[in-house]
This record gives sequence, structure tokens and C-alpha cells, in this order.
Amino acid sequence: MDEFQTVEELYERLKPALHTKREEMRRAGYEYVKSEDIWNYLKESIWKKATNLSLYQMVSDILNTDDVEIDAYLKEKLNMRNRTVYFQE
Repeated sequence: MDEFQTVEELYERLKPALHTKREEMRRAGYEYVKSEDIWNYLKESIWKKATNLSLYQMVSDILNTDDVEIDAYLKEKLNMRNRTVYFQE
């Protein structure tokens, strides 16, 4: 990640691959998954302890990550939100 000054710059550079993965997942029926979800999954799960990743390795991770793993991650994150039953009209 030496060629990028910020994580935001890296994210911007990876956006085309994230968009491609998102479209692939939509065709497979995961219509609710966003590019941000894919990024967050990889950042928190796959790249968390990795060092000296090259851009091509990161693109490969994006394109080759199992859709089911990303879906499970997203559902887990959504289930962590506090949900309340509202009784007031």
C-alpha cells in the first residue's frame, strides 16, 4: 500500500473491481450487497492481518471471494444492530 497516501485513495483505486464483484453478486441473487459491504468484509476479515499487499492481490481477493462469505458477513453485521418493536402509532 506504499503507493497510496490514504486508505481512501486505495478504496478509490479498487472501486472498479468492487463494482464488478457487486454486479456479479447481483446476477447471482445478492441484490442488496453494496460495494461498501464487499470492501468492509475484505478489510475486516481478509486483509486485517495482511502486510505488503499488492494491488493485483487485492483485486484478486475482491473478484475471487466467495459470495456466501460476503453475504454471511453482511447478515451478521445487520443482526448486530439494535432492533426495537415500536408500539406507538
